[in-house]
Amino acid sequence: MLQLARRLSLGTPMARREAFTFYLLILPWLIGFVAFLAYPMLRSLYLSFTSYDLLSAPEWIGLRNYQRIFADAEFWQSLKVTFLYAMGSVPGGTIIALALAMVLSQNLRGVNIWRTIFFIPSILSSIAVAILWLYIFRPDGGLLNVILGWFGVEGPDWLLSEQWALPALIIMSWWSVGGQIVIYLAGIKGIPDVLYEAAEIDGANVWAKFRFVTLPMLSPTIFFNVVLAIIGALQVFDVGWVLTRGGPNDATLFYMINLYERAFEFVQMGYASALAWILFVIIMVITLLVIRSSAAWVYYESEAR
Repeated sequence: MLQLARRLSLGTPMARREAFTFYLLILPWLIGFVAFLAYPMLRSLYLSFTSYDLLSAPEWIGLRNYQRIFADAEFWQSLKVTFLYAMGSVPGGTIIALALAMVLSQNLRGVNIWRTIFFIPSILSSIAVAILWLYIFRPDGGLLNVILGWFGVEGPDWLLSEQWALPALIIMSWWSVGGQIVIYLAGIKGIPDVLYEAAEIDGANVWAKFRFVTLPMLSPTIFFNVVLAIIGALQVFDVGWVLTRGGPNDATLFYMINLYERAFEFVQMGYASALAWILFVIIMVITLLVIRSSAAWVYYESEAR
């Protein structure tokens, strides 16, 4: 872009026309970026240092919102719940998606139908999915407890239990891994067959080929999916709001539910903005740590020596 600007000021008429066309074409994106991303972010940063209830002008209070947050028991509870959810949702979803992708990458009869079936949950409305699982988790007559009953196991109350409500939402998150499966399938199909042939010549069995060929070659794809899954898990809101409203007894009080309640139920917009920026910093730090760790476990063929 800087080169185009330089050509616009010093170049030929054709170069200036090219630069003008470039800026004209990206103008809609620039307007959208400034109006719907940059300005709201800067505005929320300002509001995080104010007391604002939507009815009166923001009042500058400095760091008091942040001081209140770190002394707020609900903040720590919501952070704990969100991290526990992410610790269950991300590894479990990654393993399930990778396992299903390995199966669906085989030349099986009707494999395209199965791929479609596993992908459909990821494109359904999250609210519709939550309502579906509301019936599955019903303590009396719910599908999950009926299946457990076949094996002589008495199912818990799930969403009504402090002990089981969060595990129930984690289990639910594993059902919508269709997007990850598609990405893993693309990565698996991109692994050269010659590598498996070489492994077979060396006497590698199925597990050895998966461990020493598939996993290293698929590690960039795993890295990509894990980063997106972590970011998504730390921002979970809709399923918790629809199914439990943060209950019972704050057992599923996700960070975003706490933020939503502060903003739109208690109308504490300054406080909610501070919560949003703390979450932004947390996600950024965790993402940077995962990216930093990738040097130890992500294999890039182009960097091989």
